[in-house]
Amino acid sequence: MMVKLRLRRRGRKKHPFYDIVAIDGRARRDGASIERVGYIDPMTNPKNVVLDASRALYWLNVGAQPTDIVHQILSREGVLLRRHLGFKGKTEEEIEAAVAQHKAVAQSRYDRLKKRRADRDKARAEAAKAPVVEAAPEVAPVAEAAPEVAPVAEAAPEVAPVAEAAPEAVAPVAEAAPEAAPEAPAAE
Repeated sequence: MMVKLRLRRRGRKKHPFYDIVAIDGRARRDGASIERVGYIDPMTNPKNVVLDASRALYWLNVGAQPTDIVHQILSREGVLLRRHLGFKGKTEEEIEAAVAQHKAVAQSRYDRLKKRRADRDKARAEAAKAPVVEAAPEVAPVAEAAPEVAPVAEAAPEVAPVAEAAPEAVAPVAEAAPEAAPEAPAAE
């Protein structure tokens, strides 16, 4: 039996709430699970994640495969780091220190993102309050463009003699094509 760590949807319409469960890989999304490992509320900001790390680690060690989203959650919570360092033979104190540092880095990244979003929103609000200054349309350049059109009309009659010369050039090309055609059957 292939065991997976994945999300099971709960909650009401348009307000999802997910359980992180160990479940048979062939079962449907909301089917019967083997064990509930934690839950996530994606509607809060930041997402509220409650996870029993020891049980998640147990299921990973016995071969359960996390889905992509659950893998991200386990990584963010430090479960995968804890497992990796355990395989490396680190002591419990070293593992706890590394996980604490990992969570601190993740929190600082979240704080930077939150500050950047607040600054962007503040700049947008200030830009919306600033009066919009429109430049007056310049009428003078439009008046200058009208006299330039007249010389173009004079050049048009010169194009007509060139058009008469073109049919003469087409005739030799048409004669050359029949000469090439008899050569092709001779090659066969």
